[in-house]
Amino acid sequence: MALKATIYKATVNVADLDRNQFLDATLTLARHPSETQERMMLRLLAWIKYADERLQFTRGLSAEDEPEVWLRNDYLGIDLWIELGLPDEKRLKKACTQAKDVALFAYNSRAAQIWWQQNQNRCASFDNLSVWYLDDEQLAALSAFANDRTMTLQATLQDGAIWLSDDTNNREIHLEAWQQP
Repeated sequence: MALKATIYKATVNVADLDRNQFLDATLTLARHPSETQERMMLRLLAWIKYADERLQFTRGLSAEDEPEVWLRNDYLGIDLWIELGLPDEKRLKKACTQAKDVALFAYNSRAAQIWWQQNQNRCASFDNLSVWYLDDEQLAALSAFANDRTMTLQATLQDGAIWLSDDTNNREIHLEAWQQP
């Protein structure tokens, strides 16, 4: 018998002062049996960074032809493709040709640094690609917000920082911009 996904619910209040965007959303995150809690929370952080009422989680690890999160337009085109991890060049090229904008969230300090050294020049050829990096310490702190399968989070984004809080945790998160269009 196959293992089923663990369902998490997140009620998120986002105040993005950089984009002058304010949003309340109730999100459902399905954590794949092979997915770590840290990776699931990075998906949620990516959603918060680009918060939009049309931004949706996809089938993620269960679908090789979809990103982790995407923003589709009214014509079924992809305005934003969000990827996690350290994808190969072929996957990045596919994302950059199919979507108006692509955001990659790299994590896992040792592997990410090596991956970036090997792929930095290739990534520079994609003019619609942003690459963000989150170190292991901040990722572990982010994971603490998922102690319960029901989360109520407040997020404030300003000057590149993300302040995330709930009833017991309060954390300032800084994504390192490795590449921006």
